[in-house]
Amino acid sequence: MSFKVENLKINYKTLEEFNKFREVGVQELSMKEELETNMVENDSESPFYGIYLGNKLVARMNLYKRDARFDQYFEPPQNYLELWKVEVLPGYQKKGYGSKMVEFAKSFGLPIKTNPRVNSTEFWEKMGFERVTYDLERDLGENPMVWYPEGVTEQVHE
Repeated sequence: MSFKVENLKINYKTLEEFNKFREVGVQELSMKEELETNMVENDSESPFYGIYLGNKLVARMNLYKRDARFDQYFEPPQNYLELWKVEVLPGYQKKGYGSKMVEFAKSFGLPIKTNPRVNSTEFWEKMGFERVTYDLERDLGENPMVWYPEGVTEQVHE
């Protein structure tokens, strides 16, 4: 089966597709609300990516480029991607869509930081991510995992 990750347009059709996903966990920010905000502002390229099967959105994620000035995860500080909320619709899970989304993010060749959802750490480890070794959970309320492109030898802050 062939499918590709594509940049999602900030419009009402995408908003309609987002309504088919259910948000998980109280701590999760709503992608739908963020999309609505971006539709009003309409001032930047879309941070939303997804996989369509026919005309149905079956997987989605947020992917943000972060500047080294704001880096708290890598040493030395560097530009990186922040990957939020990889979601796959029930019925389409465990078929490679989530992995395809993460591989797409890796194709940018930048380090990636994510905050795994409850019970998803094993997925991120299989995708080559590792836990950050310093105490961000206490300091920032995060439990981040990071991935480095091949050949990058920078270490996570300790």
